[in-house]
Amino acid sequence: MSTMVPVLMSLLLLMGLANTQYGRYSLSFHYIGVSRPKEGYPSFQVTGYLNDLAFLHYDSESQVAEPLGPWTQVKGMVDWENETQLQMARENTFMETLKDIIGYFQDGGDHTLQGKFGCELQDNNYCGAFWTYIYNGQEYIKFIREIPAWFPRQTKAVFTKVKWESEGSVQAAKAYLEQECPQMLRNYLQYSKTFLDRQDAPSVSFTSQEGPGNIKTLKCIAYNFYPGPVSMYWTQEDYPLETDEWGDIILKEDGTYHSWVTVKVPSSDIGPYFCHVQHSSLAQTLTVLWNEGQESGAETAS
Repeated sequence: MSTMVPVLMSLLLLMGLANTQYGRYSLSFHYIGVSRPKEGYPSFQVTGYLNDLAFLHYDSESQVAEPLGPWTQVKGMVDWENETQLQMARENTFMETLKDIIGYFQDGGDHTLQGKFGCELQDNNYCGAFWTYIYNGQEYIKFIREIPAWFPRQTKAVFTKVKWESEGSVQAAKAYLEQECPQMLRNYLQYSKTFLDRQDAPSVSFTSQEGPGNIKTLKCIAYNFYPGPVSMYWTQEDYPLETDEWGDIILKEDGTYHSWVTVKVPSSDIGPYFCHVQHSSLAQTLTVLWNEGQESGAETAS
């Protein structure tokens, strides 16, 4: 029994690694620091993302790194005590950088620094990474792996480039993006593919609004779907209608998406009008009939 357990664990690990072979996945971290935070808001916070889903949060108020969403139920993926210590150290470095940049500009007032970095895997192979800083809403400096070097995007960022490169950050950043980050992502995928690969079919609802000139706007809303890519359009019977507006595909707090599409039609025309939704969770296009007065109803893909 004692020799069988390690063998089984090895097989399970290999199976987990094998499951990461196909698909495109990303790991990224978004940092934000503010020089004068409003009361009740942290001066520093970070959110970690696997693909588009937030799995980690830390801020200067709680000073605790914590799992988010379905990852609150996952055990063993992250050593949260170690992660807390790591984020505390990064907080100190990040806020010191913000202080330095404010000094370079010699400007008082409220200032914000954002840092975004991460990597991607395609079929378990490293396929890209990024690292950039944004100061007061404008890109400040970014890392170019191919050189490698920090590339200033604002004049004052030359001071940051000189400071960081004199401290040896170029090789450290390159090694993180090309080695440490991809390996971390591979490890996380052993625990996370169930969430990242899921397919949630869209539900559909309608609204309508009378406008000037005897024109009516029909809106078809798709919601509660995952992943994000979706295609929507209207037809009158079998004839496609010109789209008035497309809504952005927006990620909600519950980890699903919603979007919408509208058309303008004569107020006197009762149709029939159909909304069509195409999504990876559906074996075929979801087609839903709009009826006058149906706005409170909804259809769910089967």
